[in-house]
Amino acid sequence: MKTDRFALLCCLFLSAIRLPAQTVRVVESSEALNTSLEEKSPVHFAPERAPELTILVDDKVSYQPIAGFGASLTDSSAWLLKNYLTDDQRKDTLRKLFDSKTGIGLNLLRQPMGSSDFALEDYSYDDLPLGASDPDLKNFSTEKDQRYILPILRESLAMNPALKIIATPWSPPGWMKTSQSMIRGALLPSAYQPLAAYFVKFVLAYQKAGVPIYAVTIQNEPVNVPVDYPGMDMTALEQANFLRDAIGPAFRDAGLKTKIFIFDHNWNLISFPLTVLSDPKAAAFAAGIATHCYGGEATAQLELHNRFPDKEIWFTECSGGDWQKGKLLEQQARLVIQVLRNWSRSVILWNLALDQNHEPYLGGCTTCRGIITMKHEGVSAQVIPTVDFTALGHASKFVRPGAVRIESNTFGSGSLEDVAFRNPDGSIVLLVLNGSNRPMKFNIGWRERYAHYTLAEGSVATFVWEAPLK
Repeated sequence: MKTDRFALLCCLFLSAIRLPAQTVRVVESSEALNTSLEEKSPVHFAPERAPELTILVDDKVSYQPIAGFGASLTDSSAWLLKNYLTDDQRKDTLRKLFDSKTGIGLNLLRQPMGSSDFALEDYSYDDLPLGASDPDLKNFSTEKDQRYILPILRESLAMNPALKIIATPWSPPGWMKTSQSMIRGALLPSAYQPLAAYFVKFVLAYQKAGVPIYAVTIQNEPVNVPVDYPGMDMTALEQANFLRDAIGPAFRDAGLKTKIFIFDHNWNLISFPLTVLSDPKAAAFAAGIATHCYGGEATAQLELHNRFPDKEIWFTECSGGDWQKGKLLEQQARLVIQVLRNWSRSVILWNLALDQNHEPYLGGCTTCRGIITMKHEGVSAQVIPTVDFTALGHASKFVRPGAVRIESNTFGSGSLEDVAFRNPDGSIVLLVLNGSNRPMKFNIGWRERYAHYTLAEGSVATFVWEAPLK
């Protein structure tokens, strides 16, 4: 009996020697302390569990793949980057945005096809005098994008070759619409095939320019028809018809690998994608559903996933701005967490860069905030990361493309909120927000071991640890 006990103790001792202390990297941000992505002292997993709340992470249970994080290189953003920064400044800025080692590793850009509300002028790729038309698209040209948008996109791709571009029109050329203008109006039935060909030409032109297009959405905010910047009214039935009879077959016949996403509008309008996808022939061409944040709740994405589990969910636009009051970092981190906990593969915010006056803009939002602010006086500019840079960075710097969301419990608004991931190399990433009004002690539980941490009120922390692949 003594021999057996001695053997057991030896076995336990040797096991303890073979099991290294599991180190957890900690990166934290606090709006109150004015800190952003600050490296903190690591913590370690151990057998003891403290009496506080426990966030249990289970990497055996997985959900959606994660494509990544980003913003939109609007005409305004590209113009600022091109005109107010020296070549060295711009290279440094793009590195901070797109490089995962020295920056925050953004890897998605949503690219307006022509002008949006953030542009220096109204333009499409086939503008004509009033009353003229060009159904064969002989006048098609991306020359305006070649001035500074495409060069910035190529520089960004050089910083991060894994960068994916999602393209979206705010309006087709005016001659395709009932308004005969890029402002207001609906798509003429006679323009379905020309608009499909317009998409194909755009994808091929960008590909030739060294900027492959990963996906397109059919129309930005099809239920929103602005009066002071480009837009177009498109009903769900019209979008289904256009997808089924025009753009879907056009992409197929051209041999394009570019994905097509539908909707691209707010959470509270999901009857729109439900209608589009109720047409099975149209649905066959739709790879996914794009959503925005300006109405409703992120749980709408869960409803869409439950109804259409074979369709990807992509969150493609949300802007912060001067209308937000209170704890901005908490608000933006909560957005990232809620969007990802509800099946989205992406978190894409709005303008990549705006100046200190929220400009340039054509119309619409006059108080929107960029991921970076370019504060300029005269011909030079100072680049200032905003709260959105920090909130995105807590995920984008650590969650790599090809990661999957994994199981973690969360305690909801006013307490600890979190989301967890497993990277392709097996490492685990846990993003935690303390949305309470006091510091909170808690455990991170993983594989029956626990790490202890105290997070200040309104603060955000990312925890990263190695988990060898089996």
